[in-house]
Amino acid sequence: MTNFTNFQGTDDYIVSEDLRNSVNVAVALGKPLLIKGEPGTGKTVLAKSIAKALGLRLIIWNIKSTTKAQDGLYVYDTVQRLYDSQFNHKDVADIKKYIKLGKLAESFTSEQQVVLLIDEIDKADLEFPNDLLWELDVMNFYIPETGETISAKHRPIVIITSNAEKELPDPFLRRCIFHYIAFPEPLMMEEIIKVHYPDLDKSLLTEALKSFYWLRSINGLQKKPSTSELLDWVQALAVGGISPKLIYEGLPFLGTLLKKNQDFDIVLQRAYSRGSFEGSRKDNSKFRNW
Repeated sequence: MTNFTNFQGTDDYIVSEDLRNSVNVAVALGKPLLIKGEPGTGKTVLAKSIAKALGLRLIIWNIKSTTKAQDGLYVYDTVQRLYDSQFNHKDVADIKKYIKLGKLAESFTSEQQVVLLIDEIDKADLEFPNDLLWELDVMNFYIPETGETISAKHRPIVIITSNAEKELPDPFLRRCIFHYIAFPEPLMMEEIIKVHYPDLDKSLLTEALKSFYWLRSINGLQKKPSTSELLDWVQALAVGGISPKLIYEGLPFLGTLLKKNQDFDIVLQRAYSRGSFEGSRKDNSKFRNW
């Protein structure tokens, strides 16, 4: 019987009990794990953590707006074959030489089980998930050019991430185990930061978290700062030698947290009203880069 408690997280990736259970259910049932959550909550890093924890190779299939399901299976390089026949005087009868396997096929043909990350599936067109249904179900696909069927030697652990830019079709959702990574509460966020920066000054960490969650509470932000941006920020604060008191008063290195001009304006207006920046209307550009 499959060990249901294989994945427990890693020393550099803390998981909640619900997320841990979702991973282990997906592995035990051999189903894709669909992970949603706002950007920066660790969806992509989860796949890396699973591979590390289980001692498996990670294959990453980065999805773009132009990606087709066929790209993950194989590509028949007809252009190269034509070029070889016309200019290189090569024997082009062996079509297999011009079949290039994609990331999904690579996970099928691996001699050992792998973790396959299909990253940001919602970037592709609406037909993309449906076009993968059969291959993810039966773990094989047919290459008509060669008459060959490629079957998975070992069922890969499939992790699929989505930023919810568009809804995924119901038939696809039914075949997945689903988990939404909720944004960490302050106590869990503190633990996450300590994993990455165990020697961080406690007072600095306390003030950074206080200001960070205050920023996220502001209505109207186009892009709220995420976990990854907070990690960059606390590192910048520590390297910059910023005293904990100045974090509240000046929100230093604000450009590490905010990425939109409109968000800077909203935050700076709110900061003035709460008494930050010593109550004075200093030049905004200073605080964008300080």
